[in-house]
Amino acid sequence: HNDRSILILIPMLFTELGLSEPILRAIAEHGYTSPTPIQAQSIPAVLQGGDLLAAAQTGTGKTAGFTLPILQRLSTSPHANHATKRPIRALILTPTRELAAQVHESVQTYGKFTSLKSAVIFGGVGINPQIAAIAKGLDILVATPGRLLDLMQQGNVSLKQIEILVLDEADRMLDMGFLRDIKKILAALPKERQNLLFSATFSTEIKALADGLLNKPALIEVARSNSTNDAIAQKIHPVDRTRKHPLLSHLIKSNDWHQVLVFTRTKHGANKLVTQLEKDGITAMAIHGNKSQTARTKALTDFKANKITTLVATDIAARGIDIDQLPHVVNYDLPNVPEDYVHRIGRTGRAGANGEAVSLVCVDEHVMLKDIEKLIKQTLPREVIAGFEPDPNAVAQPIQLRSNQPHQRNNGQRNKAQGQAKPQHNSAPKKSGQPNANAPNSKPRHAKPKAKPNGNFAPRSR
Repeated sequence: HNDRSILILIPMLFTELGLSEPILRAIAEHGYTSPTPIQAQSIPAVLQGGDLLAAAQTGTGKTAGFTLPILQRLSTSPHANHATKRPIRALILTPTRELAAQVHESVQTYGKFTSLKSAVIFGGVGINPQIAAIAKGLDILVATPGRLLDLMQQGNVSLKQIEILVLDEADRMLDMGFLRDIKKILAALPKERQNLLFSATFSTEIKALADGLLNKPALIEVARSNSTNDAIAQKIHPVDRTRKHPLLSHLIKSNDWHQVLVFTRTKHGANKLVTQLEKDGITAMAIHGNKSQTARTKALTDFKANKITTLVATDIAARGIDIDQLPHVVNYDLPNVPEDYVHRIGRTGRAGANGEAVSLVCVDEHVMLKDIEKLIKQTLPREVIAGFEPDPNAVAQPIQLRSNQPHQRNNGQRNKAQGQAKPQHNSAPKKSGQPNANAPNSKPRHAKPKAKPNGNFAPRSR
């Protein structure tokens, strides 16, 4: 798609990247001096003003890789100060609420000493405070597609002066069926703008999206999807399916683990495991699509603050969990998609720290394990824990996949209980004044069926 291939010598310090003193001061305040590979390549590319296509996984520092140069460009441009209401000049789209909150936190952190204003909007919470924040005037808006569309359709947000567009974790947005929403948003943007597309992988669908959106983009690829961090110690504990919960409790207690992120295949499984761990005296909370946004935010905040030992999550809900010193990740259930194994364990072993990734594998998951080992091109060490030896005569049973799996969108399922957010979609109301479990003035929309990208995007960039 007419790549602008670039060769950049990786600087050793942030001071070599052309960032202004206020932004460098904010970076230094948080103890950072050297950029990660994705930051060292993407920051100069974005500052040049051209489009960018970047492949980078969670944990590579990609968020700062685009927030830093966006802050730099907006704070030093002639339109940095407005006598009247500020127009939104940068739009950052993310697939999930948690990731949107994380990106906005990065914008606030590094823009601390600039005069730029920002806000974040997503579904599952009241819409009125978000409308009020936009009405005050913003430079940067971080949003999930559904809630942004709702506000656009209500006439509460204008995107006519957008200078920079970011699609973050574009692969996950396609997995979750947001392509149609993205197309509608793109149609409302100025044709002359800078486009930045970040994805964990360069799949066929992502390349099709890039072909229609990007104009001669710089191409950056950091850490292939099948690579794992050498700082992560990976281990398999064979165990019978009915003994997984007792084994997990045993591992947490006997090893005195703190801050354990546990992945389950289903939302029901996450809830059940939390109940079991609590009975064993282990503090735990679940985070998944059926939890209200308030509950999800509290669980993540308490986990980061070490108020709870264990956070149990599904793959979709875990997007956006960013903890520099997370020591332990446990695959209570192996993921159905092998690449998700790499995404999961990549949340430990960051920022120069060592991490441990443990997988509890029963006979039902041997095929999944084989696929994972084929992807990462290594055989993971097995260790049977005394007292939890698996039955050698156990027979594998088919695994029932639920709607929170990637590529399996939950189309139109309504909330099952009051106070629960609609799973897998970040939207809010089409019309105001209609009640919703999470947003008093909103009504959840049905999810749209997943569409395949066809590269048919009207807006073109510079």
